[in-house]
Amino acid sequence: MSKPKKPSSPRPGSPVRGSGSGRPIMALLDLLGRRWALRVIWELREGPLVFRALQARCGISPSVLNTRLAELREALIVEAGEEGYRLSGRGAELLRLFDPVNRWAAGWAADLRKL
Repeated sequence: MSKPKKPSSPRPGSPVRGSGSGRPIMALLDLLGRRWALRVIWELREGPLVFRALQARCGISPSVLNTRLAELREALIVEAGEEGYRLSGRGAELLRLFDPVNRWAAGWAADLRKL
């Protein structure tokens, strides 16, 4: 019987879903596009959560959450500490960078409602 494969987050410099270029932005978009990845990041925005609390907030299975957490930890976006899982410095920075994208999306939604 073989060991289960360790989750591997997309890495800059390596091909990812939808792109063989290895560009960092493509690796990031692949990671963030994985099921539940953005939700995990969002739920950690206000501070650390233990596994069960994070699972309850996300409403996902423990196996999927384990996989996402492993990928996000490997990507240095989430870290584990004594209080549970939390955003790393890089993860908090990424969350702040979502603000301009959120503003753009709100304008886009308003334009689409006009159609």
